[in-house]
Amino acid sequence: MNKLSVLFIIIGLIILAYGGYSFFQMESAQKDTMDKAIALLEAEPFQEVDDGSGKSATSFSPQTGETVGILHIPKLESDLPIVEGTDEDELAKGVGHYAGTAYPEQNDQIVLSGHRDTVFRRMGELLIGDILTIKLSYGEFSYKISETKIVDADDRTIIVPHDKEVLTLTTCYPFSFIGSAPERYIITALPVSQKDE
Repeated sequence: MNKLSVLFIIIGLIILAYGGYSFFQMESAQKDTMDKAIALLEAEPFQEVDDGSGKSATSFSPQTGETVGILHIPKLESDLPIVEGTDEDELAKGVGHYAGTAYPEQNDQIVLSGHRDTVFRRMGELLIGDILTIKLSYGEFSYKISETKIVDADDRTIIVPHDKEVLTLTTCYPFSFIGSAPERYIITALPVSQKDE
């Protein structure tokens, strides 16, 4: 019986060590991505219109895995790096932009996803009326939260073409669930004009 107890303790320590190592790796990857996002935005100052450099909404089409900008959440005093793609490799680096959806000023749905236990761990604190800002090389774009809801993990009505610009944030739900969560927490936000800010 004593050997079995020791075996369980060793297994527990291995699991804890692996979890700690994974957490450290993810934190390090997100810091590296954030540094890249800051450098990108500092190297390419915001341009509200295309000045011939090609940096405009219509020409913006990053490659999978590319760091593209920052999601700024004033209420949470949080800046999160945005990466093109939503596979595990991309989500380990920050907020993932769902491939095939739009970017600001492309007049369609923008979808950003993140893990509930990393970049979006405080997403449940956001309320209707809170502001979200996307910072890209061609501008800063603010959105006001208009709706929050919880849907089934298999709900396919969340990512659909729109006839106007809308920002959708998604993460797994419940936030404290261990394992593969059965639901998704959805935030919908609409563009804020400069006069509304």
